[in-house]
Amino acid sequence: MSEQQPPNVPPPQGVTPPPAPEAPPTDADLVQDKDARQMAMLCHLLAIFTGFLGPLIVWLVKKDDHPFIDEQGKEALNFQFTVLIAAVGAGLSMLLCIGFIALPAVGVLNLVFTILATVAANKGEHYRYPISIRFLQ
Repeated sequence: MSEQQPPNVPPPQGVTPPPAPEAPPTDADLVQDKDARQMAMLCHLLAIFTGFLGPLIVWLVKKDDHPFIDEQGKEALNFQFTVLIAAVGAGLSMLLCIGFIALPAVGVLNLVFTILATVAANKGEHYRYPISIRFLQ
């Protein structure tokens, strides 16, 4: 028969335990201020239609009103600057025929990640884009 270790015994030396699953955000983690959530959501949503200009205007006007707006405005701007750089690079690579695949991929990723960020900001969740250069800290 195999022996089972009691649950409170630490793992043997040299064996790392598996990482704990990420806990879903609790109510204490979510932003409760409805106006702050809406302005943060607007930063992300305007990026779909205006690129970095919409988030830049909202962030400059509202960044001092609430820390959540400041944080999410910076996130939206960082991502839109990253998308702009990727789009220029893909546009230049059209000379090599790679850009004909890369440019639509950049557009689709921009749309998908921006929608995810918009929904998360509307819920009051602190969203970070998975692919983004941190220009603004």
